[in-house]
Amino acid sequence: MPSVLSVQSRVAYGHVGNAASVFALQRLGVEAWALDTVSFSNHTGHGKWRGSAVPAAVIAELFDGIAALGVLPHLDAVLSGYLGDAATGPVLLDIVAEVRRANPKALFCCDPVIGDVDTGSYVTPGIAEFFRDRALALADIVTPNRFELEFLTGRPIATLGDAAAAAAALRAQGPGIVLVTSLDASPDRITMLAAGPEGGWLVETPALPVTLNGCGDVTAALFLGHLLRGAALAEALAMTAAAIFAVIETTAQLSRNELALVAAQEQLFAPSRRFAPQRL
Repeated sequence: MPSVLSVQSRVAYGHVGNAASVFALQRLGVEAWALDTVSFSNHTGHGKWRGSAVPAAVIAELFDGIAALGVLPHLDAVLSGYLGDAATGPVLLDIVAEVRRANPKALFCCDPVIGDVDTGSYVTPGIAEFFRDRALALADIVTPNRFELEFLTGRPIATLGDAAAAAAALRAQGPGIVLVTSLDASPDRITMLAAGPEGGWLVETPALPVTLNGCGDVTAALFLGHLLRGAALAEALAMTAAAIFAVIETTAQLSRNELALVAAQEQLFAPSRRFAPQRL
């Protein structure tokens, strides 16, 4: 059974960050260990919340406690998401380095959480630059949305061709695999694009009339989980797209404002609807 260390946010209410990715990985049959970068009552998208970022020194101390158990050789990947504070960035890279020393085959999947097209950047100063200038070169897999892809590459993206070129430019900076998690290439469709050594693929799903937090967190976790379980790039993309579409569809049907992960949990690993991947 693959194992992943997930380093990202935690909310008490709702499903974002580790409150989303850990459950998704577990339902996929992947062991997930969580290090929380913030402890919030709920996602900040609600407009009000309580809590604070976890100090970088505390995150480092907690990781040292895990390492002291001698279990790092059993880790197959580090997954990172929302950091909360720029000081956490160097700690994250130290974690990745130590995991790789224990298991040279371990992957670093970096979800460069910076912002989105409808909100702009929503991270504290220094985090976006950390991802662009330091984390990308060390990542094996990176999973930006359109807004983040534009920032990381300095390229405007208006078409699928633009996105494919930007993904190639991002791969040239270090990551072997790039997953672009959301492209609104047409009004009624959402496109996900994956590029790697095997080539490039895209999957289109219907656009649903909802805006939800945490979709990127679940998407990155599922994509990494499928790859760790041996799926080829195109299959990992197709399974991830089908699963997140099913979760969003169930959430919309239930009129929820938080991802209905528990209600849709069977769909996480066995989605009832499939979307055929198309080669770029």
